[in-house]
Amino acid sequence: MTRPASFKYFKTSPEIIRLAVMLYIRFPLSLRNVEDLLHERGIDVSHESVRYWWNRFGPMFAAEIRRKRVQQLRSYSKWKWHVDEVFVKVNGKRHYLWRAVDHEGEVLEVVVTKRRNKAAALKFLRKLMKRHGCAEEIVTDRFASYKAALRKVGALEKQQTGRWLNNRVENSHLPFRRRERAMQRFRRMRSLQKFASVHSSVYNHFNRERSLVSRDTFKLTRAAALSEWRQLCSG
Repeated sequence: MTRPASFKYFKTSPEIIRLAVMLYIRFPLSLRNVEDLLHERGIDVSHESVRYWWNRFGPMFAAEIRRKRVQQLRSYSKWKWHVDEVFVKVNGKRHYLWRAVDHEGEVLEVVVTKRRNKAAALKFLRKLMKRHGCAEEIVTDRFASYKAALRKVGALEKQQTGRWLNNRVENSHLPFRRRERAMQRFRRMRSLQKFASVHSSVYNHFNRERSLVSRDTFKLTRAAALSEWRQLCSG
């Protein structure tokens, strides 16, 4: 749980730190892009400060968002899960980013592994089920490791496979891919896991599904999300 004292010894105001972290994580911007955008607003900080802030406060903000959402997620996200994995280069070596979303596109869990096998799938599913319980339906592709892992956890009868059934989770990889290009890939597996977890929480917080609601509703929910972000770690 985060504490108000997190900002205690920083000369920069919490509002500026929250703004810098939000710009860097939410949008496909480099550290120097964020520095330039803040400069246009009359805020003079270096890109190294932005780097330090996101490393220090990004996980704190993500943890607070996740803590507030996980209880309400448990009440309605068990209907259907979509699970998928994509490869990500870490220091030139291939790793795998596993992601699960619910039927509304809410990112439930992300896990980075070195291999794409039964053990990795099992690790991911156990972490997902520990936090969110077990869904009524679990949609995957035809990768054999999913079947083996689901059999191990006793949920094989919940698996569904089929062409186009998993488009929701495949589309959920796109925002992360845009950020990956802006960051020019990752250097360590640990930093990839850290950023992917923070990015998924921030994406959940600001994802308003604007194509499914009226303009007035979208404006209200967007303003509410921004207001909640400005209150993170404030007490």
